[in-house]
Amino acid sequence: MYVMEVMGKKENLTILTWWKGESLRESIKRHEHFLALQLGLKPGQKVLDVGCGIGGPLREIARFSSTCITGLNNNEYQISRGIELNHIAGVHKTCNFLKADFMKMPLPDNTFDAIYAIEATCHAPDALGCYKEIHRVLKPGQYFAAYEWCMTDSYDPNNAVHQKIKAEIELGDGLPDIRSTKQCLEALKLAGFEVIWEKDLAVDSPLPWYLPLDATHFSLSSFRLTALGRFLTRNLVKFLEFVNLAPEGSQRVQAFLEKAAESLVEGGRREIFTPMYFFLARKPH
Repeated sequence: MYVMEVMGKKENLTILTWWKGESLRESIKRHEHFLALQLGLKPGQKVLDVGCGIGGPLREIARFSSTCITGLNNNEYQISRGIELNHIAGVHKTCNFLKADFMKMPLPDNTFDAIYAIEATCHAPDALGCYKEIHRVLKPGQYFAAYEWCMTDSYDPNNAVHQKIKAEIELGDGLPDIRSTKQCLEALKLAGFEVIWEKDLAVDSPLPWYLPLDATHFSLSSFRLTALGRFLTRNLVKFLEFVNLAPEGSQRVQAFLEKAAESLVEGGRREIFTPMYFFLARKPH
């Protein structure tokens, strides 16, 4: 997730359902294992991770399921970092990366046994076009699962406060128009998928999903996102930019990210936004 990946060091997403007594690391693993189990992954299968970042979930799911995973990403730096981490994790022989646009994948039809996307396809300018490409490279009879960022049914497009929250999330995370859960579902069906099941998993989270992003909540596992952590990070970035160890504009980016985090929290509190609209879909034979 963007807040924790800003320096390219965090491997896994951080927006997820939380159970009481769970550590952040345990929650992340459960989130990824759940997806793998829903796909019914089997050892040796060829799997595609659409919009994989530096490959944190890719490595965890590969180890958990003994599958061969290709991470699709259009960012050269993230891929190079991911390759290094694959070697460290010992999955470099079974996992690889492909630099490409997920709207136009340089891959043959019917290539993969399973495909998943974690907080990635929300960046697609056209959900239908993206889902069609995923449908094309997935083998018939196989499954596609994803966690999508969506506006919920509680979002009111005529409410000025709701509009502001949505716009700030889009700006801070570099997103196009955030789609509703209904729009995602309709795009899946139009792309040719059979929807097995879908649900906003945030609804059942025992603890608020936005807790790690809430500056008023103190936690050692997500210290950088607390008010004190953000203050220290802000000043560290300012210093690094001053001594030319961080690119010009890093402070501005940090400010965008903080504002986006605040909007995510507010969207979660008002229940108008979800980062974990989950669906499992099948490509018919």
